[in-house]
Amino acid sequence: MNLLLIQNFVKRAGLVGMAGPVLIVMILAMMVLPLPPLLLDILFTFNIAISIMVLLVSMNTNKALDFAIFPTVLLITTLLRLSLNVASTRIVLLEGHTGPDAAGKVIESFGHFLVGGNYAVGIVVFAILVIINFVVITKGAGRIAEVGARFTLDAMPGKQMAIDADLNAGLIGEDAARKRRAEVAQEADFYGAMDGASKFVRGDAVAGIIILLINIIGGLIVGVLQHDLDIATAAKYYTLLTIGDGLVAQIPALVISTAAGLVVSRVASDQNIGQQLSQQLFKQPQVIMLTATIIGAMGLIPGMPHFAFLLLAGAMGWLAYYLTQKSAQAAEQEQAAVAATPVIAESTEARWDDVEQVDVLGLEVGYRLIALVDKAQDGDLLRRIKGIRKKFTQDIGFLPPAVHIRDNLDLRPNGYRITLKGVEVGSGEAYPNMLLAINPGSVTGELAGMQTRDPAFGLPAVWIDGALRDQAQVMGYTVVDPGTVVATHLSHLLSTRAAELLGRQEVQQLLDHIGKVSPKLVEDLVPKTLPLGVVQKVLQSLLEEGMHIRDMRTIVETLAENAPRTQDPYQLTSLVRVALGPAIVQQFYPSAQELQVIGMDKELEYLLIQAMQSSQNGIGIEPGLADTVLRETRVAAETQEQMGLPAVMLVPAQLRDLLARFLKRAVPNIRVISHDEVPDFKTIRVTAMVGGRA
Repeated sequence: MNLLLIQNFVKRAGLVGMAGPVLIVMILAMMVLPLPPLLLDILFTFNIAISIMVLLVSMNTNKALDFAIFPTVLLITTLLRLSLNVASTRIVLLEGHTGPDAAGKVIESFGHFLVGGNYAVGIVVFAILVIINFVVITKGAGRIAEVGARFTLDAMPGKQMAIDADLNAGLIGEDAARKRRAEVAQEADFYGAMDGASKFVRGDAVAGIIILLINIIGGLIVGVLQHDLDIATAAKYYTLLTIGDGLVAQIPALVISTAAGLVVSRVASDQNIGQQLSQQLFKQPQVIMLTATIIGAMGLIPGMPHFAFLLLAGAMGWLAYYLTQKSAQAAEQEQAAVAATPVIAESTEARWDDVEQVDVLGLEVGYRLIALVDKAQDGDLLRRIKGIRKKFTQDIGFLPPAVHIRDNLDLRPNGYRITLKGVEVGSGEAYPNMLLAINPGSVTGELAGMQTRDPAFGLPAVWIDGALRDQAQVMGYTVVDPGTVVATHLSHLLSTRAAELLGRQEVQQLLDHIGKVSPKLVEDLVPKTLPLGVVQKVLQSLLEEGMHIRDMRTIVETLAENAPRTQDPYQLTSLVRVALGPAIVQQFYPSAQELQVIGMDKELEYLLIQAMQSSQNGIGIEPGLADTVLRETRVAAETQEQMGLPAVMLVPAQLRDLLARFLKRAVPNIRVISHDEVPDFKTIRVTAMVGGRA
């Protein structure tokens, strides 16, 4: 109870946030204030303990950002060691004439136990530790941190594009995208900080050498001139104290440097270093058996230490045998599980239950892609498809049918195809052990791999090995995994074929959903005023032109208001579009007050209106005039896109339906709106003209 009260008090008083500043102030104070030998013993022990903690934490992290505070810890531990060196130097020079225990028991133990009281051996050991720390570990870790920081910064644009691609494909939400962007920025900050923090460790090693020389020379001078010691006694006392002081500081420094090397040299994964070593280094029994054979053969050579070599060879041989037996048992268990799977007996008589309905949405995969949809093999495509359907529902306004996934042995091993009502609408290939590097049009080099095209948007792409991910991102490629390739393709097809996915059942479910909020509104519309089929055609017409149907309240109110006068789906669609005018304009011009559109010459408008009125079915256009309209519309749309503007054509209301249907296939990127759909508070500027000049 008392402990809980203390914890609550500390949290409320904000003392946790004061721990860092107080620690730094105490470390700096040790450089100025004299410390007794007992307190020095405690602080040296704490220094060793904290270095071991840092090493163990760095070995048990799965990725660098799990220990993002490490650069700061590196600086603090370096300052702690330097402060202890200053404090111990003060005591060594002041009290060293009294004996080897003048600076505390820890320094005395390191000076006697580790080097046997021989200061010559101590100097050699200390020099070796400094060389290992300074030349090997610290220099290598600093170089890895420098390269890692450079490549991380270069790969940031590619990683950001990959996050945007996942967000646009519906694989992740806004919160997940924001979190991943923050992780990318934190990763760049971490490696940049590690690049600088590694310089502290190298400077600490240099300072250790200088402090050693100062303590030995200063100790001899103080011992001989001030305390009247003979040179031999002074050398023994002060050198052993200095060596003990140097060792007790350099061993934690070596541990911290090792931890820094482990953090920056490892590859991020879902396993820590111990798990990676056990699963990757000891994964192949054949390698261990071959190593045991070589070591055993060396142990049989005359003059070699037979016991050590043969003992190690026997241990490694037993380990290889154990791993082989374990793999064999796992294979037998898998075969037994397959054999125990019940076999469904074939039915001899056909029944109505054998009649299978065509799936509205289907995804068929080759046998090599089964792992992408199998949860037992860590396949995440099912989760991504759920995310796609959720994003589609939020963006378009209705729940699409479920995607039925099955394997198809008739497909190529790495092939897949997407079907709509049993008809193939998209296909492609994905390679489970590779990545697809997509060229967005601004890459700086070429990659080795299989040239292809992105199945969703047709962009140039190349299948590459996973090891080339960072290189591809640095060059500007958007790098995605096979599951993302399939998911993005499916998401694109769902968006472009939304009208075909909206069946009568989906319309009825949508009206039922609206009826929960406004029951009277839906009751007055279907089936009293309009048949369900007419409502479906109106909604499909909106979807065919790239509109969403999220504002069902406005749509239903407009249909209910105008249904007594007409039940023609095209006329009702035009009326609904006028009611949805602000939403239509906002879709193409999210925040612009001025609408920069493609206009049409007045004479051409007059000719088209005359042609529409003279035609029996209302849609006939003379071939020469039709060619002119198509050609100039295509040129105007390209001009708009080159200026970075949406390809939107503004025409009179009586021409909108005609031109929208006429241009749909020939110029698919054009969007046609009428003057009635533009809100009064928007201004219009014609930037391209069909049939004349702007």
